[in-house]
Amino acid sequence: MRDAYHEDLDAIGAALVRLTGLVESAITRATVALMQADLTAAEAVIAGDEEVDDLYRWIEARSLDLLARQQPVAGDLRTLVGGLRMVSDLERVGDYAVHIAKVARRRYPAGAVPPELRDIVAEMGATAASIVAKAGVVIAERDVAAARELESDDDVMDALQRRLFRVLLDGGWPHGMEAAIDITLTGRYYERLADHAVSVARQLVYLVTGEHGWAPAHG
Repeated sequence: MRDAYHEDLDAIGAALVRLTGLVESAITRATVALMQADLTAAEAVIAGDEEVDDLYRWIEARSLDLLARQQPVAGDLRTLVGGLRMVSDLERVGDYAVHIAKVARRRYPAGAVPPELRDIVAEMGATAASIVAKAGVVIAERDVAAARELESDDDVMDALQRRLFRVLLDGGWPHGMEAAIDITLTGRYYERLADHAVSVARQLVYLVTGEHGWAPAHG
């Protein structure tokens, strides 16, 4: 019975890693859709969210079932509680990728990103995908040191969002209100999904150490 129980715990961990891969792919494709006015990529992200949601529901249901049947304590309890929090954050990351894809679809066939913001938005997309990819490694390897490093990666995203807003607030913005709203929302989506990925890392620290929060990364 205990062997089956730990197999279920391992299956939940593997599913979390797989979910991280799905949302990372969604972010990458959503950025392509945004930067290249690629309607096919945008529709793929939107349609693919069903797979993300299905896996989220599977992880949640399996975790709650184990909590009810096995009444775990100590490390196993942290694994299940932390996993439930992580899967919720990852599902939200997927939702923000969909929001970005919908901006691209709404602006199609026009491009959603004005020329003066293309470098910033492209960097936001790459940073977001990198943060989520690192979160996947953190989950797979239970790497507390790598988890702590994600805080500084999130600082990069925050700085990019500030740069984007400075351009938007320039009195010479020539692209109209609708474009400004779409870009504002896009910057917010990237910033929020990065926050959720960092929250995943924080939950991993709790899962491994039993401690909430973390000290700033050194170096």
